[in-house]
Amino acid sequence: MDERLKYAPCGYVSITHEGIVADVNQTFLDLMGYSHEDLIQKHLESIMSTANKLIFHSYFYPQINLSGRVEELFISLKDKDKQSIPFILNGRRFVSDGVEVIDCVLVQMRKRIDYEQELRSAKKQIEEAYWQKDQALAKLEQIHREIEQKQAELMEMNAILVELSVTDKLTGLKNRRFFQEKLDEQVHVYGTSRKPFSLVIIDIDHFKKVNDTWGHQMGDQVLESLARILTSHARGEDVVARLGGEEFVLILPNTDGPDSKKVAERLRLAVAGFTCEIGSFTVSMGIATFAPGDTDASLLKKADEALYTSKENGRNRVTHIMDLK
Repeated sequence: MDERLKYAPCGYVSITHEGIVADVNQTFLDLMGYSHEDLIQKHLESIMSTANKLIFHSYFYPQINLSGRVEELFISLKDKDKQSIPFILNGRRFVSDGVEVIDCVLVQMRKRIDYEQELRSAKKQIEEAYWQKDQALAKLEQIHREIEQKQAELMEMNAILVELSVTDKLTGLKNRRFFQEKLDEQVHVYGTSRKPFSLVIIDIDHFKKVNDTWGHQMGDQVLESLARILTSHARGEDVVARLGGEEFVLILPNTDGPDSKKVAERLRLAVAGFTCEIGSFTVSMGIATFAPGDTDASLLKKADEALYTSKENGRNRVTHIMDLK
């Protein structure tokens, strides 16, 4: 123990999660009349009265488990002569190298007379509570169940928030953030396994005309319709996402150039064969297959270049970057 902590102007006791004393400073030993051997590897409750043990169980442990700290706990400890010494206790849970300890700082309450009335009242209440321990334990069990329920609700809410953060509100597809994460994963998989994968960028043809002619509400319906078509025709391992505006994207794992063109062509035909309130609409697609030396950015650039070619060549078609070589 550090020399300054050993003789700090307050007591210091470090206990395990089970309450076993792991370390104690000289200030506390001198104050209480104990030797180092009297307390080390002993349970802290060994120097507590029955009433204070109940305080410790009903407040200290639940508070440490919930928030990792306890502040200004009024508690009395028995010194070497079995005299009760009042303290204000502050504690904090600390984990180092996987080992959990609870560090406690104890400040002696010198003006005890100011707390006599409160102490007598608390003692009476605690004694009554001790004789009704079955009821108290039942209440603690109820609190524990409520905490578990709240934790489960919190985890569920966190899961919902995570899902919302990666979901496009209009179409229900995954958004650009999720797509980028999955693209990074595919690049990493390629680096370790050399398994091919392809990227398809999909753009609705003449979408501005749809909005200008039918209005943005109808334009939104077209976007939602395309999302449903892509989802229903995508394979189980494919990633479907909306990049933004009228652009969508597909990540096709374990798919080389020729197979990616077949997948894209099936999707193009499915879209062209779909009818809605405005009649029908078409899409143009650009594809790139990841190759040695590529990055996520270069793959996107290649797919975008292929998409531009599809647009330039009349739209409603599929172009792979390899077709341009």
